Amino acid sequence: MSSQAPFSNFKVLTFDVVGTLIDFETGVLAAVRRISGKTPAELSDDKIFASYKRGRDAHPERSSEVMFHVYRYLAKELGLPADDASCDVFQLAVLRWAPFADSVEALKRLRTRFRLVAMTNADRVALSCYAHALGNPFDDTVCADDTGVAKPNPEFFAYNKGRQSAFGYKQSDILHVAQSQYHDIGIARKLGYKVCWIERRQGLAGFGGTPEVPTLTKPDFHFPTMKAFADAAVGAA
Repeated sequence: MSSQAPFSNFKVLTFDVVGTLIDFETGVLAAVRRISGKTPAELSDDKIFASYKRGRDAHPERSSEVMFHVYRYLAKELGLPADDASCDVFQLAVLRWAPFADSVEALKRLRTRFRLVAMTNADRVALSCYAHALGNPFDDTVCADDTGVAKPNPEFFAYNKGRQSAFGYKQSDILHVAQSQYHDIGIARKLGYKVCWIERRQGLAGFGGTPEVPTLTKPDFHFPTMKAFADAAVGAA
């Protein structure tokens, strides 16, 4: 479908970054396997993700600093190398997490029609790395360093709402685009935002590296990829 009515009322697209635009799951798995030498047969993706999530819960602070400790937590749980050098490798890998294959082109097309705003739990250092990898597509950015809280805390959304209002945009002008039902889709919908779910794990079992939710929130729009979203919102490339 070409660009049409469903998206014509929106002026601003707010984006979750890590998981929606940046493929952190591949990044986590690749780094753990590179450090440990363990194959998927020896150590499953699900076990890595489960330990990673517990480690992140134990160390929720700035990602550019604490992923060293997140890895050590994971490594001790899974019996992997947990020396400082291994932890450093994981921390540096976090700052080099790559975009999904369709992210850069999709954002380039979407920027021709909408104001693009990053809304990420990453800190300013990590966000600068991701924004650079994505081709610096954002007109504005809001990160955990700015808000002092992390999604799904409603204060994160309140901060951005106030910030965008200073540029003349109302909540009804905003479409929130995200992969995480836990961090984004559920809370944004509850706060009255229109939401677009990019289901990056479509066809895969479980929630991967993202926290589980008891029930899925039905989004206003639903696509498996950023390319499919951009095709619908702006027109097929």
